[in-house]
Amino acid sequence: MIMPDISLTMLVVLCLAAGAAGWIDAVVGGGGLLLLPAMLLGLPHVPAAHILGTNKAVAIVGTSGAAVTYLRKAPVEVRTAVRIGLAALAGSMAGAFFAAGISSEVLRPVIMVVLLGVAAFVLLRPSFGGTRAGGPVTRARTVTAIVLVGGGIGFYDGLFGPGTGTFLVLALTAVLHLDLVTASATAKIVNVCTNGGALAMFAYQGTVLWQLAALMAVFNLAGGMIGARMALRKGSEFVRGVLLVVVFSLVAKLAFDQWTA
Repeated sequence: MIMPDISLTMLVVLCLAAGAAGWIDAVVGGGGLLLLPAMLLGLPHVPAAHILGTNKAVAIVGTSGAAVTYLRKAPVEVRTAVRIGLAALAGSMAGAFFAAGISSEVLRPVIMVVLLGVAAFVLLRPSFGGTRAGGPVTRARTVTAIVLVGGGIGFYDGLFGPGTGTFLVLALTAVLHLDLVTASATAKIVNVCTNGGALAMFAYQGTVLWQLAALMAVFNLAGGMIGARMALRKGSEFVRGVLLVVVFSLVAKLAFDQWTA
């Protein structure tokens, strides 16, 4: 499919949405909550598969830029992050395989309850993710992160999807005892792996609008790098605040989807 017929105004709106989504993704994940609805509304005549494929082409650029920015200053264990990313890639493929047999109307209420529980935990535990626990990460925790965080959240991403980046940050903080900034940095590397796998499949199927994606990716990259720098500069308390906003926004979106369904 070639570049769709789109007005200059809508093109500007989509580019700004891509920039904002890149910023959100870099800080705490969840940029797709903004970008996907914007593309669905702005490109009503474009098939959903092309929207999803183009979104991945845009997102992987911003995520990669944010990952590089984090790696320059955040103490990220790249080897562990890549292992988790590969497990997440495998998990997402398995989740996608089972997705056809699962009703989203059943999953939405469950995820909303989980997210509200997460929000309550973060609010009641102000120290959560504030500092990294001392000492090296044990082998047991690394294996747990690969299997449960990578495989489990990857499976959820393929099965349902919304909020995957946010769940990654929270799970990495809890399992590996990372501070929220380092968890966000690690999550970006995991996201690059999963986005790369998904993009390869979409590209193979020919469902990527490359011209539109290239333009939006510039803004997504800028937003991602700005977001990563702000997270590094302002620290975990800033990330915690953005995290709560994203969690409540995700709950609101899921509730709206459930109500309209």
